[in-house]
Formats: sequence, C-alpha cells, structure tokens
Amino acid sequence: MKLLVTRRMTAAAEDEITACFTGVRFRDSNLPLTLDEACAALADHDLIMPTLGDAFRGPAFRAGTPRTKLLANFGAGYNHIEIEAARSAGVAVTNTPDVVTDATADLAVTLLLMTARRAGEGERLARRGEWTGWHPTQLLGTHVSDRTVGIVGMGRIGRAIARRLHFGFGMQILFFNRSQIQPRAFPARQTDSLEALMSLSDFIVIAVPGGAETHHLINAKMLSALGPDGILINIARGDVIDEDALIRALQGGTIKAAGLDVYENEPDIPSELRDLENVVLLPHLGTAVEETRTEMALRALGNLMAFRNGEPLPDLITTA
Repeated sequence: MKLLVTRRMTAAAEDEITACFTGVRFRDSNLPLTLDEACAALADHDLIMPTLGDAFRGPAFRAGTPRTKLLANFGAGYNHIEIEAARSAGVAVTNTPDVVTDATADLAVTLLLMTARRAGEGERLARRGEWTGWHPTQLLGTHVSDRTVGIVGMGRIGRAIARRLHFGFGMQILFFNRSQIQPRAFPARQTDSLEALMSLSDFIVIAVPGGAETHHLINAKMLSALGPDGILINIARGDVIDEDALIRALQGGTIKAAGLDVYENEPDIPSELRDLENVVLLPHLGTAVEETRTEMALRALGNLMAFRNGEPLPDLITTA
C-alpha cells in the first residue's frame, strides 16, 4: 500500500512507520497541503497520515473518486478534515486521542502562569536591555492560588487541566460543557451557561474541539462577561475565539490579558495582537514534546496497521 505522511516526524516515529510500510513517502515540507495537493494525494495514495491544516475539505473529496481509503490523522483535533465529505467519498478518518492530553494540559498551565505573572512582558523587557533593576511596583501580576478558573469543555484535556490547577494551586473549578457530567477526581461545579461561567471566573481556559459548533464560541458578549480583571487562555483551536473581538477587548481593557497557543488563521498572527503587551503568544506548542509527538505518530500508525490487517479501526471518527 502507498502511504503518504504529510510532514516529517520524529526519528523514532519514522523508523517505526518505515518498518511497517515499505511504500511510505514522507513529504519534506512544513507547510500544510493545499487543496490541489490534497486532491492529488487522495488520487495517488491508498493511505494518508495528514497533519494540522492539510486541506482535506469537501472539494478535495469531490474532485474524483479517491484511491485513499483512510486518513489516519496525526492529532486529536481534525477540523481541517471535512468528515461528512470524507465519509460520502468512502474515506474513513481516525485521530490520536489520549496521547496528547498531558502535554496539552501542561502547556495550558504554562500559559496561565505566564499570563497571570506577566512573564512574557518581563522576558521581553530583559531581552531588550531595558530592565533598570527591581522595584516594588514593577510588572505586578495576578495571584493564581485559590482563585476561580472556568474550564470551557470538560473532556480529557479539560479534566487534566482542572486536576493540575486544583491540586497544584488550590484553584476552585467551574466548567461549562455540552452534556451534564460530574467529575469525580476533583471538586467542580458545572454552570448552566457559558456566559455564567465567564462572569464567575477569574481565569477562563478553553479546551473544546474546533469545528462549526464551537466557531466564535467566545465572542464580544462573552469577553464582556469575563470582565476587566479576567484572563483568557486558549490551547484548543484558534477559531473558537472571535479574534477581532479579542483584540478589541485587550486594547480597550474589557479583559485584563490573554494567553494564546492557537490562532484563527494560523500561522498568521495579526499585528494588532503582536503589538499588545497584555497577551502571551506561543507558536502552537500544545503537544510539542518529543515523546508525545512520537506517541501521536504511533497511535496513527496503529490505525493504519489495523486498516491494512482488516481489523476495526481503534480511533474511528464517527461524528462530524
């Protein structure tokens, strides 16, 4: 079977994939597949391991009858793949849940601490050579311990973030979730609405999947509910936030600060965001741990092997 892996992987992952598939090609580019490239890939390969941003949208599946039978996505999020269009074209789609949880949760805590304590501003000040020495009112930040954090989306990653913040910093946990749940590993209270969560929280951490249902979930109204002392953290998908509304909120003091690892039109980060001091900007580092990236590739490989062997796909995506 001809397998296309759309980006280079860790050495350990490439060794394992090559050992399992002799007909593998690793695409030597760090840019996502364009629509034309996605069409060609679907026509030329039996199996594809796509990555973030590859344009497997409706037109790619409708361009012709795909040779490809499985997209074994490298990543838990798959909003770059149009699931219903893939299904209609006879292409199965899998992802890599579970293995991304700890690395992503760790980064959420990193961003929250950096933003609360204004570490980004301090680092830039030191690098510019403009630090003139310690004084009592310099770069005063916000306490994290014993404050209230609101988690938007209490899935695997949301629960991992909540555990770290509650047991590590004594934070009170509120959350908003599509379904009613009751986490048992830590005390938490579910709010009836997202707006209520925003208004009751000192910090908001976004941990929902991307896609049509969560597009611009955080809009001007929600940012206003968070208020001028509130801090927003996003490690989910960039288009969950209305980026224009966020920029206005940060510029105008509607909210205090934000920590972002993802952006609405990655890799483009608006100059208005880059010019602001009250925002920490990271280049999508959520799963950027060598062990995690290797585990993600091996999880995707497990789905590829299952398909080749005629076995059920462990991580088949069944809903759009």
